[in-house]
Amino acid sequence: MKRKLDILHFSVHGLIRGANLELGRDPDTGGQCLYVLELVKALARREEVGRVSLVTRKVFDRNVSADYAQDRELLGGSGDICRIEAGPRRYLRKEVLWRHLDGFVDGTLAWLRREKRVPDLVHAHYADAGYVGRQVAAVLGCPFVFTGHSLGRVKRERLIEGGSVGEDIEKRYNLAARIEAEELSLDAASMVCTSTRQEVEEQYAMYDQYAADRMKVIPPGVDLSRFEGEGHPEVMAAVDAKLSRFLRDPSKPAVLAIARADERKNLVGLVRAFGENAWLREHANLIVVGGNRETLADLPAGGRKVWNALLRLMDDLDLYGVCAVPKKHASQEVAGFYRWAAERKGVFVNPAYTEPFGLTLLEASAAGLPLVATHDGGPRDILANCENGELVDPLDSDAIGRAIEGILANPDRHGELAELGEKRVREHYSWDAHVDRYLKELQKVLPSEPRSWHQGTRQVMAKADRWLVMDLPPNFENEPHELIERWHHLFDPIDDSVRLGLGIATGLSSEDAWAVIERLGMPKPSFVIAGLGASIRYGNARVRDEVWEKQVRHRWKREEVLDALSEFEGLELQPEENQHDLKVSYFRDQAGGPDMARIVSHLRERGVSGKVMMTANAYVDIVPVRSGKDVALRYLEYKWGIDPASIYCYGMYGNDASMVRGRNLAAIAANADEVLRRFRSRPRLVKCRQSGLAGLFEGLDHYGVLAGEPPPLPGQGATSDDEAVPEIELLT
Repeated sequence: MKRKLDILHFSVHGLIRGANLELGRDPDTGGQCLYVLELVKALARREEVGRVSLVTRKVFDRNVSADYAQDRELLGGSGDICRIEAGPRRYLRKEVLWRHLDGFVDGTLAWLRREKRVPDLVHAHYADAGYVGRQVAAVLGCPFVFTGHSLGRVKRERLIEGGSVGEDIEKRYNLAARIEAEELSLDAASMVCTSTRQEVEEQYAMYDQYAADRMKVIPPGVDLSRFEGEGHPEVMAAVDAKLSRFLRDPSKPAVLAIARADERKNLVGLVRAFGENAWLREHANLIVVGGNRETLADLPAGGRKVWNALLRLMDDLDLYGVCAVPKKHASQEVAGFYRWAAERKGVFVNPAYTEPFGLTLLEASAAGLPLVATHDGGPRDILANCENGELVDPLDSDAIGRAIEGILANPDRHGELAELGEKRVREHYSWDAHVDRYLKELQKVLPSEPRSWHQGTRQVMAKADRWLVMDLPPNFENEPHELIERWHHLFDPIDDSVRLGLGIATGLSSEDAWAVIERLGMPKPSFVIAGLGASIRYGNARVRDEVWEKQVRHRWKREEVLDALSEFEGLELQPEENQHDLKVSYFRDQAGGPDMARIVSHLRERGVSGKVMMTANAYVDIVPVRSGKDVALRYLEYKWGIDPASIYCYGMYGNDASMVRGRNLAAIAANADEVLRRFRSRPRLVKCRQSGLAGLFEGLDHYGVLAGEPPPLPGQGATSDDEAVPEIELLT
């Protein structure tokens, strides 16, 4: 029987449901939400797809619909929306979600294991989902596909050009975290889906991890069925009522814009273009659909700023009676706005400063509206394919006005452009055409045989109720005798108590780790993660996990790492016994050696794949992108069905950073590496007042691990601290 694909699509932020999307509700509920939903629905109709899920964040918030709190929502065919709880239960804007993404990873893996599901492919949309999706793919050993939609480097550049200050940009948008997540996603991706050639050459090419051979241009589709026929009478009546009350003569040609109230969308520029063009003021009406709003005071700061500017300009230009700015609309009325404008022989305008794709241009074309669009980004490809309008400089309001006038003032030309657009958009941008190309490209990155996953049996790893996972303790011999005795008895099986298992996660090789364990007379661990995630061995017999060691080699070329870093002064290779075929280790000159950011940037510029870790500013390790203590530990949790909340991680070194986030219980030693001490405490992450074994016991007592107390909820007590800037330097 022909293989049927199982695909996961991740879109973490915003509000997503199967119908009546709240597009334009805020900056996080834009075209990406619609695109991902429509793509999943289109894939669900294909016989080649056995199951396709859109994985998003579950939201419990009385300010939004209860729809977003459902665990699962069926979409028809083989498709569904699956929601994962992560962080506080309330709705959060995307800029403050970063601290909760590790919890999203853990929640996703737990859900997949419960369903005994092994997806063939993970596809992530936007930087935050990229952070989640690449880690899920690394644990499962399946291909990872990335779509950036809107890129952080491009946004930063545009904001600076617009006069914004770097500090203000970072405080508002957390762009450093976003850009780093994009770099990591590009590095991990087997394929990068883009909408236009311009997006590839002028936007993705700004990134160090840009690789032209992995970029695939697949223009998105549009649900053309919404524009067939005349539309539902009640919907059209509602649209007419919303718009006509603003206009002296609603029969005039309509200049329509539908976009979020975001500075980048340049709606103010369009109002100026219309208001300063005498012909347009006399012969046309301007319709600006800028999302839903109750009052200006209720809008986010960015939207409030745009609407204040729009309304002030409309007043300054005295556009009363020729300009409609509806406050509210239902999602089904969006197609009605297009129809209403098309019935009046109007034009659709997208004047954005930057437009990665331009989904509204496709919708307008399908409805029979000629286009006037920014010459930036996706509109260039759309107009080249559909030939139904003009490109303009978004900074030239006079040119925008002349372009609109040139179409509306010539009925014959208007008719030709409208007819051509309706025809061409169906040829180039139907969902069937999009999915045909998409599935064809996926076949190039999918393994020839589906991945089989065998969940672990208890033959090689002992059973435990709770787990302690840590690196080998430094200065163990110098610890107080009573602490060493207590340490040894931690793992003694005692009736009617919690049985604690031990796992070691270290940068040493497996052989060296076991030598230290035996020399110090330590309790024997149930598993050892060695080489910073390069290998996993179980029990006293040290049984190798061969599946893990195979998948961790993804895109790893050790000789290229050695060659790239040979150019640096201040880096000295550690002795051979500290090396591993899946790890390169250096001593760093703390006075003159390159910092972590410089090493990462250099490897990326050379096109070398690897994950860089630094400890105490003195030790540098480079491992495969699918390696790391955190990825290996999540693999173990998934394979053996271990609840992350039953694992207590004790962090001491910089390379423990990624292991003490997420849903594990975690404690950080008082003398831990500086990068760990910069972490903020939260429900499942405590900063100890003591070091060494004393700190370890302090954390155990804090959580009541040995008493069997239930773990704190990940989002408990999360308040305004959620707004804090994430630990961006730790995203790796």
